[in-house]
Amino acid sequence: MMSDTIQTIAVLGAGTMGRGIAHVAALGGYETRLYDIDDSVLADAEKRIRKNLDKGVSLGKVDADDAAAALRRIQTGSELEMAVGAADLVIEAAPESMQLKVELFEKVVRFAPARALLASNTSGLSITEMGARTGSPERFAGMHFFNPVHIMRLLELVRGLETGEATLASLRVVGERMGKEVVVVRDVPGFATSRINALIGNEAFRMLESGVASAEDIDKALRLGLNHPMGPFEMVDLVGLDIRLAILEHLHATLGETFRPTNLMRQYVQAGRLGRKTRRGVYAYDDEGNRIPEPDA
Repeated sequence: MMSDTIQTIAVLGAGTMGRGIAHVAALGGYETRLYDIDDSVLADAEKRIRKNLDKGVSLGKVDADDAAAALRRIQTGSELEMAVGAADLVIEAAPESMQLKVELFEKVVRFAPARALLASNTSGLSITEMGARTGSPERFAGMHFFNPVHIMRLLELVRGLETGEATLASLRVVGERMGKEVVVVRDVPGFATSRINALIGNEAFRMLESGVASAEDIDKALRLGLNHPMGPFEMVDLVGLDIRLAILEHLHATLGETFRPTNLMRQYVQAGRLGRKTRRGVYAYDDEGNRIPEPDA
């Protein structure tokens, strides 16, 4: 499929990443179908997309007419067949589980047009394996967006072993219409960004675990000393500790001891301290995601 024939994009999963992808797809001019099995998640996604577009308008970064048009392009629903039945591109944004993603794509290929391109937003799982399970690996690639999607400029396109050149070319154009800078990486564990980010975050937890410095001071050191836009603990609370742990476990299994997750990170996840989405991670948050003092402080 040529890039200029992509008119409709289906996004599967209306959580943090899925709603962000739907936002930039619709703002890029694509008819957008946002799917999730949970109607309450879809309702929250619509509310948050509207809020983020309104903020973009108030800051002068988004034209008011463009924002209104983007909202009109988004349709939500909990019926997979309706979401993907007329899609030219299907982007999966489900949780980081190979089994879950493969099972979802096996359903997608029953309902989506045979010409449709398929992509996963995974941050580290094998694109080659997922593509093979669809039966059309030449039409399958990774589209790794970054959180928050409507602000972060990078799109990491991941080339599976059998991804076609035409597929990559089309997805590059789609990414650029979404306002992204595009890099292409080979399908290796962790790709480029997740691999480096996982190492930094894991080392930060190791330093916290051994008492090198407080979480606040480690974050401040990387912001001010290395010019990172946010510290590693601020980042992991935004991404989700459960997601970071899953990535590290995959990298540990495929790349070795360098990526073994720290015990402290495991304990945080076991305690349900997953970050902003649970209002407690390394730090504590209110319902709007703003930092608050620790509950026992």
